[in-house]
Amino acid sequence: MTERERFLRTLDRLPVPGRVPTYEQVFFLTLEAFGRVHPLQRQFAQWGQMSPAERDRHARDMAEIYIAVARRYHHSAMFVHVDYGTDRIVDWPRLRRVLEYIRELSGLEFAVLLHGDPTFAIPTGETMTDFATRMYEDADSLKRETMTLLLEYEDLTRRLHGTGLVDGFVLCSDYCFNAAPFYTDDMFNDLVAPYLARIISTYRDLGFYTIKHSDGNLNPLLEAIVQCRPHAIHSLDPQGGVSLAAVSARYGDRVALCGNVNCGLLQTGTPEQVADDARRSLREGMARGRGYVFCTSNCAYTGLDLARYELMNRTWYEEGIYA
Repeated sequence: MTERERFLRTLDRLPVPGRVPTYEQVFFLTLEAFGRVHPLQRQFAQWGQMSPAERDRHARDMAEIYIAVARRYHHSAMFVHVDYGTDRIVDWPRLRRVLEYIRELSGLEFAVLLHGDPTFAIPTGETMTDFATRMYEDADSLKRETMTLLLEYEDLTRRLHGTGLVDGFVLCSDYCFNAAPFYTDDMFNDLVAPYLARIISTYRDLGFYTIKHSDGNLNPLLEAIVQCRPHAIHSLDPQGGVSLAAVSARYGDRVALCGNVNCGLLQTGTPEQVADDARRSLREGMARGRGYVFCTSNCAYTGLDLARYELMNRTWYEEGIYA
Protein backbone atom coordinates (compact mmCIF):
# COMPACT_ATOMS: atom_id res chain seq x y z
CA MET A 1 0.00 0.00 0.00
CA THR A 2 1.02 3.60 -0.46
CA GLU A 3 1.13 5.85 2.59
CA ARG A 4 -2.01 7.52 1.28
CA GLU A 5 -3.86 4.22 1.09
CA ARG A 6 -2.77 3.26 4.59
CA PHE A 7 -3.87 6.62 5.99
CA LEU A 8 -7.31 6.52 4.38
CA ARG A 9 -7.88 2.91 5.43
CA THR A 10 -7.05 3.98 8.97
CA LEU A 11 -9.64 6.76 8.81
CA ASP A 12 -12.10 4.08 7.70
CA ARG A 13 -11.06 2.10 10.83
CA LEU A 14 -9.70 -0.75 8.73
CA PRO A 15 -6.51 -2.60 9.68
CA VAL A 16 -3.27 -1.72 7.93
CA PRO A 17 0.00 -3.66 7.83
CA GLY A 18 3.26 -2.38 9.26
CA ARG A 19 3.58 0.97 10.98
CA VAL A 20 0.81 3.00 12.46
CA PRO A 21 0.26 5.96 10.09
CA THR A 22 1.52 9.34 11.27
CA TYR A 23 1.23 12.97 10.21
CA GLU A 24 1.08 16.44 11.75
CA GLN A 25 -1.50 19.18 11.56
CA VAL A 26 1.38 21.58 11.02
CA PHE A 27 5.12 20.96 10.93
CA PHE A 28 6.38 24.48 11.49
CA LEU A 29 10.03 23.43 11.90
CA THR A 30 10.88 23.58 8.21
CA LEU A 31 13.51 26.27 8.77
CA GLU A 32 15.30 24.11 11.33
CA ALA A 33 14.93 20.92 9.28
CA PHE A 34 15.42 22.21 5.73
CA GLY A 35 16.45 25.86 5.94
CA ARG A 36 13.16 26.88 4.28
CA VAL A 37 10.35 29.02 5.70
CA HIS A 38 7.05 27.24 6.24
CA PRO A 39 4.30 28.33 3.80
CA LEU A 40 2.09 29.61 6.66
CA GLN A 41 4.86 31.90 7.86
CA ARG A 42 5.34 33.64 4.54
CA GLN A 43 3.90 36.99 3.54
CA PHE A 44 1.72 36.90 0.45
CA ALA A 45 1.13 40.64 0.12
CA GLN A 46 3.22 40.76 -3.06
CA TRP A 47 1.45 37.87 -4.76
CA GLY A 48 -0.51 40.27 -6.92
CA GLN A 49 2.73 41.88 -8.09
CA MET A 50 4.38 38.61 -9.09
CA SER A 51 4.65 37.56 -12.70
CA PRO A 52 3.00 34.27 -13.66
CA ALA A 53 6.43 32.63 -13.68
CA GLU A 54 7.22 33.92 -10.19
CA ARG A 55 3.88 32.68 -8.88
CA ASP A 56 4.54 29.30 -10.40
CA ARG A 57 7.98 29.03 -8.77
CA HIS A 58 6.48 30.07 -5.45
CA ALA A 59 3.73 27.43 -5.69
CA ARG A 60 6.25 24.73 -6.60
CA ASP A 61 8.50 25.67 -3.67
CA MET A 62 5.58 25.37 -1.26
CA ALA A 63 4.69 21.96 -2.67
CA GLU A 64 8.30 20.82 -2.35
CA ILE A 65 8.34 21.76 1.35
CA TYR A 66 5.22 19.74 2.12
CA ILE A 67 6.66 16.73 0.31
CA ALA A 68 10.06 17.07 1.98
CA VAL A 69 8.47 17.01 5.44
CA ALA A 70 6.31 13.99 4.63
CA ARG A 71 9.23 12.01 3.21
CA ARG A 72 11.76 12.80 5.93
CA TYR A 73 9.40 11.97 8.78
CA HIS A 74 7.49 9.18 7.03
CA HIS A 75 4.16 10.98 7.24
CA SER A 76 1.25 9.33 5.51
CA ALA A 77 -0.58 12.62 4.90
CA MET A 78 0.07 16.33 4.53
CA PHE A 79 -2.14 19.18 5.64
CA VAL A 80 -1.85 21.94 3.02
CA HIS A 81 -2.61 25.32 4.53
CA VAL A 82 -4.91 27.63 2.68
CA ASP A 83 -4.11 31.34 2.54
CA TYR A 84 -7.09 33.51 3.35
CA GLY A 85 -7.54 37.23 2.82
CA THR A 86 -9.33 39.49 5.26
CA ASP A 87 -12.64 38.35 3.76
CA ARG A 88 -11.78 34.69 4.52
CA ILE A 89 -12.14 33.72 0.86
CA VAL A 90 -9.78 31.02 -0.43
CA ASP A 91 -7.27 32.12 -3.05
CA TRP A 92 -8.33 29.33 -5.39
CA PRO A 93 -5.80 29.83 -8.23
CA ARG A 94 -2.85 29.79 -5.81
CA LEU A 95 -4.19 26.83 -3.86
CA ARG A 96 -4.90 24.82 -6.98
CA ARG A 97 -1.38 25.34 -8.33
CA VAL A 98 0.18 24.16 -5.06
CA LEU A 99 -2.04 21.09 -5.04
CA GLU A 100 -1.25 20.34 -8.67
CA TYR A 101 2.47 20.47 -7.94
CA ILE A 102 2.08 18.16 -4.96
CA ARG A 103 0.40 15.56 -7.14
CA GLU A 104 2.85 16.15 -10.01
CA LEU A 105 5.89 15.69 -7.77
CA SER A 106 4.61 12.93 -5.47
CA GLY A 107 1.69 11.34 -7.29
CA LEU A 108 -0.63 9.51 -4.91
CA GLU A 109 2.14 8.82 -2.40
CA PHE A 110 0.48 10.85 0.38
CA ALA A 111 -3.04 11.79 1.42
CA VAL A 112 -3.64 15.53 0.94
CA LEU A 113 -5.82 17.44 3.40
CA LEU A 114 -7.15 21.00 3.55
CA HIS A 115 -8.68 23.13 6.29
CA GLY A 116 -12.45 23.17 6.01
CA ASP A 117 -14.23 24.24 9.20
CA PRO A 118 -16.93 26.93 9.01
CA THR A 119 -17.81 26.79 12.72
CA PHE A 120 -16.73 29.38 15.27
CA ALA A 121 -13.69 28.58 17.37
CA ILE A 122 -12.93 30.11 20.78
CA PRO A 123 -12.73 33.87 20.18
CA THR A 124 -9.51 35.77 20.79
CA GLY A 125 -8.99 37.93 23.84
CA GLU A 126 -9.76 40.98 21.74
CA THR A 127 -13.11 39.64 20.54
CA MET A 128 -14.17 37.51 23.52
CA THR A 129 -16.50 40.04 25.15
CA ASP A 130 -18.24 40.97 21.90
CA PHE A 131 -18.62 37.33 20.87
CA ALA A 132 -20.02 36.28 24.24
CA THR A 133 -22.53 39.13 24.11
CA ARG A 134 -23.65 38.11 20.63
CA MET A 135 -24.13 34.49 21.73
CA TYR A 136 -26.77 35.64 24.20
CA GLU A 137 -28.21 38.68 22.45
CA ASP A 138 -27.77 38.10 18.72
CA ALA A 139 -27.16 34.43 18.09
CA ASP A 140 -28.86 34.68 14.71
CA SER A 141 -26.06 36.88 13.36
CA LEU A 142 -23.49 34.26 14.36
CA LYS A 143 -25.51 31.61 12.59
CA ARG A 144 -25.67 33.73 9.44
CA GLU A 145 -21.89 34.21 9.47
CA THR A 146 -21.35 30.50 9.94
CA MET A 147 -23.71 29.70 7.09
CA THR A 148 -21.95 32.18 4.79
CA LEU A 149 -18.61 30.51 5.42
CA LEU A 150 -20.16 27.05 5.16
CA LEU A 151 -21.48 27.89 1.69
CA GLU A 152 -17.99 29.07 0.67
CA TYR A 153 -16.53 25.74 1.77
CA GLU A 154 -19.23 23.86 -0.11
CA ASP A 155 -18.31 25.86 -3.22
CA LEU A 156 -14.62 25.01 -2.74
CA THR A 157 -15.55 21.35 -2.29
CA ARG A 158 -17.46 21.33 -5.56
CA ARG A 159 -14.41 22.81 -7.31
CA LEU A 160 -12.23 20.07 -5.88
CA HIS A 161 -14.64 17.22 -6.53
CA GLY A 162 -13.33 14.95 -9.26
CA THR A 163 -9.91 16.65 -9.55
CA GLY A 164 -8.04 14.03 -7.52
CA LEU A 165 -6.06 16.81 -5.83
CA VAL A 166 -7.44 16.46 -2.30
CA ASP A 167 -8.50 13.53 -0.16
CA GLY A 168 -10.16 15.26 2.76
CA PHE A 169 -10.56 18.15 5.14
CA VAL A 170 -9.39 18.94 8.65
CA LEU A 171 -11.93 20.96 10.60
CA CYS A 172 -9.68 23.08 12.77
CA SER A 173 -11.88 25.26 14.98
CA ASP A 174 -10.88 24.85 18.64
CA TYR A 175 -13.83 24.61 21.02
CA CYS A 176 -12.15 23.98 24.36
CA PHE A 177 -9.85 25.37 27.00
CA ASN A 178 -7.79 22.91 29.05
CA ALA A 179 -10.31 23.05 31.89
CA ALA A 180 -13.56 22.88 29.93
CA PRO A 181 -15.24 23.69 26.61
CA PHE A 182 -15.89 27.31 25.74
CA TYR A 183 -19.46 26.41 24.75
CA THR A 184 -22.14 25.04 27.05
CA ASP A 185 -23.90 21.94 25.74
CA ASP A 186 -26.94 23.96 24.71
CA MET A 187 -24.85 26.60 22.91
CA PHE A 188 -22.79 23.98 21.13
CA ASN A 189 -25.91 22.18 19.95
CA ASP A 190 -27.40 25.45 18.73
CA LEU A 191 -24.44 27.39 17.31
CA VAL A 192 -22.02 24.69 16.21
CA ALA A 193 -23.32 21.14 15.85
CA PRO A 194 -25.88 21.68 13.04
CA TYR A 195 -23.29 23.39 10.83
CA LEU A 196 -20.57 20.91 11.71
CA ALA A 197 -22.89 18.04 10.81
CA ARG A 198 -23.92 19.67 7.52
CA ILE A 199 -20.39 20.37 6.28
CA ILE A 200 -19.23 16.88 7.23
CA SER A 201 -22.22 15.43 5.39
CA THR A 202 -21.32 17.50 2.31
CA TYR A 203 -17.72 16.28 2.40
CA ARG A 204 -18.80 12.68 2.84
CA ASP A 205 -21.37 12.86 0.04
CA LEU A 206 -18.64 14.03 -2.36
CA GLY A 207 -16.21 11.31 -1.28
CA PHE A 208 -13.92 13.33 1.01
CA TYR A 209 -12.60 12.31 4.41
CA THR A 210 -12.93 14.51 7.50
CA ILE A 211 -10.89 14.95 10.67
CA LYS A 212 -12.37 17.13 13.41
CA HIS A 213 -9.70 18.92 15.46
CA SER A 214 -9.92 20.65 18.81
CA ASP A 215 -7.37 21.09 21.56
CA GLY A 216 -8.28 21.19 25.23
CA ASN A 217 -10.82 19.28 27.29
CA LEU A 218 -13.06 17.91 24.58
CA ASN A 219 -14.58 15.25 26.83
CA PRO A 220 -17.97 16.95 27.40
CA LEU A 221 -18.45 17.50 23.65
CA LEU A 222 -17.22 14.17 22.32
CA GLU A 223 -20.62 12.54 21.95
CA ALA A 224 -22.05 15.54 20.10
CA ILE A 225 -19.04 15.64 17.78
CA VAL A 226 -19.10 11.90 17.08
CA GLN A 227 -22.78 12.23 16.17
CA CYS A 228 -21.71 14.69 13.42
CA ARG A 229 -19.91 11.71 11.81
CA PRO A 230 -16.33 12.84 11.18
CA HIS A 231 -14.05 10.03 10.10
CA ALA A 232 -11.58 10.92 12.86
CA ILE A 233 -11.02 13.18 15.87
CA HIS A 234 -7.78 15.04 16.60
CA SER A 235 -5.94 15.91 18.94
CA LEU A 236 -7.11 14.10 22.11
CA ASP A 237 -5.19 16.56 24.23
CA PRO A 238 -3.74 15.03 27.43
CA GLN A 239 -3.08 18.54 28.78
CA GLY A 240 -6.87 18.97 28.59
CA GLY A 241 -7.46 15.73 30.48
CA VAL A 242 -8.37 13.65 27.43
CA SER A 243 -7.40 9.99 27.79
CA LEU A 244 -6.69 8.17 24.54
CA ALA A 245 -7.44 4.82 26.19
CA ALA A 246 -10.80 6.02 27.52
CA VAL A 247 -11.86 7.66 24.25
CA SER A 248 -10.84 4.58 22.30
CA ALA A 249 -12.83 2.32 24.61
CA ARG A 250 -15.96 4.47 24.29
CA TYR A 251 -15.82 5.69 20.69
CA GLY A 252 -13.21 3.63 18.84
CA ASP A 253 -15.87 1.58 17.06
CA ARG A 254 -17.44 4.80 15.66
CA VAL A 255 -14.56 7.11 14.83
CA ALA A 256 -10.80 6.95 14.19
CA LEU A 257 -8.47 8.73 16.60
CA CYS A 258 -5.44 10.95 15.97
CA GLY A 259 -2.86 12.38 18.33
CA ASN A 260 -2.34 12.35 22.08
CA VAL A 261 1.47 12.70 22.40
CA ASN A 262 1.80 15.30 25.15
CA CYS A 263 3.12 18.58 23.72
CA GLY A 264 3.93 19.82 27.22
CA LEU A 265 6.40 16.99 27.64
CA LEU A 266 7.77 17.58 24.14
CA GLN A 267 8.53 21.14 25.23
CA THR A 268 9.78 20.72 28.80
CA GLY A 269 10.07 17.02 29.61
CA THR A 270 13.23 14.96 29.64
CA PRO A 271 14.12 12.89 26.57
CA GLU A 272 13.09 9.81 28.53
CA GLN A 273 9.68 11.34 29.25
CA VAL A 274 9.21 12.22 25.58
CA ALA A 275 9.99 8.67 24.46
CA ASP A 276 7.86 7.14 27.22
CA ASP A 277 4.87 9.30 26.33
CA ALA A 278 5.21 8.40 22.66
CA ARG A 279 5.20 4.73 23.70
CA ARG A 280 2.12 5.28 25.88
CA SER A 281 0.26 6.86 22.97
CA LEU A 282 1.26 3.99 20.70
CA ARG A 283 0.21 1.38 23.24
CA GLU A 284 -3.18 2.97 23.87
CA GLY A 285 -3.86 3.90 20.25
CA MET A 286 -2.82 0.57 18.79
CA ALA A 287 -4.82 -1.53 21.25
CA ARG A 288 -7.71 -2.05 18.81
CA GLY A 289 -5.35 -2.94 15.96
CA ARG A 290 -6.85 -0.27 13.70
CA GLY A 291 -8.22 3.25 13.56
CA TYR A 292 -5.29 5.18 15.07
CA VAL A 293 -3.01 7.88 13.61
CA PHE A 294 0.03 8.69 15.74
CA CYS A 295 0.88 12.38 16.12
CA THR A 296 1.30 15.16 18.64
CA SER A 297 -1.58 16.55 20.68
CA ASN A 298 -1.28 19.83 18.78
CA CYS A 299 1.40 20.28 16.12
CA ALA A 300 5.16 20.66 15.67
CA TYR A 301 4.98 24.33 16.56
CA THR A 302 7.49 27.17 16.24
CA GLY A 303 9.90 27.08 19.17
CA LEU A 304 9.75 23.33 19.67
CA ASP A 305 13.20 21.75 19.72
CA LEU A 306 13.55 19.81 16.48
CA ALA A 307 15.51 17.11 18.30
CA ARG A 308 12.50 16.47 20.56
CA TYR A 309 10.21 15.99 17.59
CA GLU A 310 12.73 13.72 15.92
CA LEU A 311 13.04 11.65 19.10
CA MET A 312 9.26 11.20 19.16
CA ASN A 313 9.27 10.36 15.45
CA ARG A 314 12.12 7.87 15.86
CA THR A 315 10.34 6.14 18.74
CA TRP A 316 7.25 5.75 16.56
CA TYR A 317 9.31 4.50 13.61
CA GLU A 318 11.04 1.82 15.66
CA GLU A 319 8.16 0.71 17.86
CA GLY A 320 4.84 1.70 16.28
CA ILE A 321 4.45 -1.45 14.18
CA TYR A 322 1.39 -3.67 14.12
CA ALA A 323 2.20 -7.32 14.68
